[in-house]
Amino acid sequence: MRKMEGKQVLHLAICAAVILSLTGCIQTNMTNPKRSATEELLLSTAADRAIKKVDLGTFNGKLVYVSTNYFQGYDSANILGDIRDALSTAGARLALSVSNCEYIVEPRSAADSIDYASTLIGMPSTQAPTIAGSVALPEIALYKSEKQFSLAKFALLAYGRQNGEHYYSSGPMVGRAYNKYFALLGFITWTKTDLPEKQKPKKH
Repeated sequence: MRKMEGKQVLHLAICAAVILSLTGCIQTNMTNPKRSATEELLLSTAADRAIKKVDLGTFNGKLVYVSTNYFQGYDSANILGDIRDALSTAGARLALSVSNCEYIVEPRSAADSIDYASTLIGMPSTQAPTIAGSVALPEIALYKSEKQFSLAKFALLAYGRQNGEHYYSSGPMVGRAYNKYFALLGFITWTKTDLPEKQKPKKH
């Protein structure tokens, strides 16, 4: 087999150095939970906004029990806690068990999730074949956007414990939130969001 000339060796060395510079990024993860803080904030903020839109003054002074039988969805414990909080703030007295209440309040969930959309102008991350196998080439983004839109839709039904007579229907309770991330030329980034926790405080 013919020996490689000096220029060929130098050329291969330069190519290897370029590949290593592109793929040799150091990434440190302090924690790696299954769900991101942004996802949790999107869901909880949309739920908070949905619940705040309903007037629960009719329960002022009433002894109510919040049933969980017909409520399913992400963060159900937190959302049910928000509903109990809203009822208590409106003047309702919260019963500890269904046997000693005047009215049963049944929350139900029609939607509690996130829609996601992304756009990339550039080259997505890919695998490049080499003599020794393949190497991962990073994404090259001239322009990139990642948009998340959360939607929460709930409703409340209340009826008398003893006779089952209808007492209250909230109708649809809808709340929304969004978070949008943008990148330009790979290093210029900015975010647009209506999440209070992720907005920069205003300077006074």
